[in-house]
Amino acid sequence: MKAKNYKRTTCRLCESDNVELAVPLEPIPLTEKYLMEDQLNEECHLYAIDLYMCRECGHVQIFDCIDPNVLWDDFTFRSGQAQVIVDHLHDVAEKTFQKYKIKSSALAVDVGSNDGTLLQGFKKQGMNVLGVDPAETIAKEAIEAGVPTIIDFLTLDLAKDIVQKNGKANVVCCFNAFAHSDQLNDLARSIEGLLAPDGIFVFEVQYLVDIIDGLVLGAVIHEHLSHHSVKPMQQFLERNGMELISVERNHFQGGSFIGVAQLKGGPREIEKNVPEYINYEVQRGFDQPELIRKFSDRLISLREEMADLIKKWHEEGATIAGYGAARSGPTLTAQFKFGKDISFIVDDHPQKVNRYSPGDKIKVLPTKELYSRMPKYTIILAWVHAKKIIIDNMEYLKNGGHFVLCCPEVKVIDIQNWEEELKELSAKEEILCLAKN
Repeated sequence: MKAKNYKRTTCRLCESDNVELAVPLEPIPLTEKYLMEDQLNEECHLYAIDLYMCRECGHVQIFDCIDPNVLWDDFTFRSGQAQVIVDHLHDVAEKTFQKYKIKSSALAVDVGSNDGTLLQGFKKQGMNVLGVDPAETIAKEAIEAGVPTIIDFLTLDLAKDIVQKNGKANVVCCFNAFAHSDQLNDLARSIEGLLAPDGIFVFEVQYLVDIIDGLVLGAVIHEHLSHHSVKPMQQFLERNGMELISVERNHFQGGSFIGVAQLKGGPREIEKNVPEYINYEVQRGFDQPELIRKFSDRLISLREEMADLIKKWHEEGATIAGYGAARSGPTLTAQFKFGKDISFIVDDHPQKVNRYSPGDKIKVLPTKELYSRMPKYTIILAWVHAKKIIIDNMEYLKNGGHFVLCCPEVKVIDIQNWEEELKELSAKEEILCLAKN
């Protein structure tokens, strides 16, 4: 089935038509649509994920948009499926509640609430909670877990309805979902309409700086229409009746920032970290396409390096596998063009085991097959979980296996060098937590 899609021509944030192609990429299939065996003969449709930059505000974005009803109808990611994500979201809820002196029994609304994990954190603080999410199956799971959820996209009309029934919200959240909407101005106005006069809007987005610096290729998928940075975000919120008052950078999902905004003229001071991050981005050139284009140059170099290694492995007669039926997998296999070289993928996700990856149609097997089949080389496709995958599968390395990372550098990890490589990964995560000046 071909999904409805269209291509916008103006910036998603400031609506300027002064935009240009910054990073051309190979088109990819819809990354969440893993195939049943009886679908293997169906035509595979590919959709562009090229990155464009707005010359007016500096925002980096995908212009090729997929019908959101198709993207989210059978979405499989759950916030609660990884303890590290649960801990992160509950920590954010607790710190937000304490730092901004939110009253117990106040209302928290989460836009793109998924399975309700973040709202469970606010419930622990005694707050009333309400989720909004269009993914029906996951939203129903949240409801069953005690998190009231509206199964829909947030619109101005829905925001008005929520206020009429529940009153204004003291906290509105949008965590790792503020990149999902093509109509961000409408979404921002809807959020503004939800906020109480002293309310706060708390959001988390992957950070463009980290995507470019770390060559976080797996972040470029159809669901991620925007790749945010602080400067254009601050201007965007200003145009939509809000002001950015705080920015906190972290290493979540390969590098993110948490922003806090209030209604214009709200009661809180703007923290010094907001202008500091803006100055940092300008000084490094993240509002100019020349720096963003370096992403392409590095990708071409890595692609050539991986191609040489794979050729060598084939000459050895080695089997190559993939680890992780992740959303990022089809992006990696398309950009590196090694889908035809991977014999199978291992993963334990119940909605993906014994299915086939979109595009390359690689079969997904349970992770125990990593040991029964013992491929000599296993490319980690679930890049966010690389450290955990390596640590959890030391027996594979001890038996002569090799894990392979392809971004931001090509790394072949074996029993001899795993400690050194993990230390390097950890050091990079710690650096991401700091604002570099």
